[in-house]
Amino acid sequence: MTIFEKNVKMAFESLGLFGLFLATFLSATILPFSSEAILLFFLTKGVNPTICLSVATLGNCLGGATNYFIGKLGNPLWLKRIGVKENTISKNEKWINKYGSRIAFLSWVPFIGDPLLVVLGYFRSNLINTLMWMILGKLLRYVLVYIIYYYW
Repeated sequence: MTIFEKNVKMAFESLGLFGLFLATFLSATILPFSSEAILLFFLTKGVNPTICLSVATLGNCLGGATNYFIGKLGNPLWLKRIGVKENTISKNEKWINKYGSRIAFLSWVPFIGDPLLVVLGYFRSNLINTLMWMILGKLLRYVLVYIIYYYW
């Protein structure tokens, strides 16, 4: 662990549960944070697992919802201006229409989860269904992290 990583963990720990919330929120944006590592850090400090899972899920889901709303602000003209081809936009729209908001279940997957939520917002996926699938995916991921921590 680098000195930077130690300092970051200490900063989040000093903020208590708000630090866990903030870290998981930020990790759901484009910032390269590992929310699982922060969750494990708090679990190893003896914080109540139910509270940790709840706070981490809330923070990560609010960060994911932010991504969705950023996508919803999108304008098709912007994509064309940065060189995205009409064919690419059309393929993505067909893919979103085929699988719908269920894609949000994968929002926890590193590197692709955050952009998926932006795309779902851009193509105006049903908000309630998107949030439901996102919450389910993110919660199950944290439960799995806890189970692995607890039993190993």
